[in-house]
Amino acid sequence: MHPAGPPPLPHARPRPAHWLGTAAALAAVIAGTALLGPGDTTAPVALRTPAPDARAAHFPLDCGRVPVEVVKQEAADLDGDGRPETAAVVRCRAGGGTPPSGVYVLAAPTAKGEPPRVVATLVDPRQKMSVTAFTATDDRISATLLGYSGANVPRCCPDLRRAVEWRWRDGKFGLTALPVAGSV
Repeated sequence: MHPAGPPPLPHARPRPAHWLGTAAALAAVIAGTALLGPGDTTAPVALRTPAPDARAAHFPLDCGRVPVEVVKQEAADLDGDGRPETAAVVRCRAGGGTPPSGVYVLAAPTAKGEPPRVVATLVDPRQKMSVTAFTATDDRISATLLGYSGANVPRCCPDLRRAVEWRWRDGKFGLTALPVAGSV
């Protein structure tokens, strides 16, 4: 018997070959996890890509000396491509009355440092409508449009109201007018 206990067995003594084998096995596990493991590739693109900021976009809106005002913006993957778009209600800032609104859909810029791109105009300000109750979700944009029945109606007081939705279909946004409240 050995004075300090039994002699170590030959296969229990670590040698350089054992350490190299252990290091190689560990490296293989780490590499396999990096290649096959969840990583960032399972995170939705929407979480990795920020939605376009409407305040940085250039809208097809002529406000003269008055600044463009982004009234509301909502981010969602509106076309189902896995990247967020931004739907925005925009108008010319005015001191009084109800300036007409535009509704635009923005996509990410094509190159770094460029502004977001306007990819759809859903309501043109030349239609002289205002937009309220505006929301965007992953499959639709909803709004209430306010308008005027004639030129003699004061611009402060729209007298027409219609709830609408836009949905992405066949490569474009399709408009659906919702039933008027109280209609059959």
